[in-house]
Amino acid sequence: QVQVVESGGGLVQAGGSLRLSCVVSGTKNALWEIKWYRQAPEKQRDLVASITNGGSTDYADFVKGRFTISRDNAKTAADLQMNDLKPEDTAVYYCNLQNVYGDYWGQGTQVTVSS
Repeated sequence: QVQVVESGGGLVQAGGSLRLSCVVSGTKNALWEIKWYRQAPEKQRDLVASITNGGSTDYADFVKGRFTISRDNAKTAADLQMNDLKPEDTAVYYCNLQNVYGDYWGQGTQVTVSS
């Protein structure tokens, strides 16, 4: 059974940093893509960043230059380093794994940025 577990959320002041971690267990498939999404209250879920097992990355325009996604292939894991956080970054952040077998989601981790 595939499990996707996020950690690292919390409360931070504007301009601060947080590092989110996503660890996937229960899969041995070598080809995967991990995506981080976020959803603020009463708003749609937006794609923030993605990374493939090969290391290809992509970012939403609203986080470029501030967020960095990285991978750990040994663990099928991906971190999201978030710098220069803004109040508008406040949301629940979700990790999503996609591979040939399916599409798997974590429960989410809350990030709150105070002004």
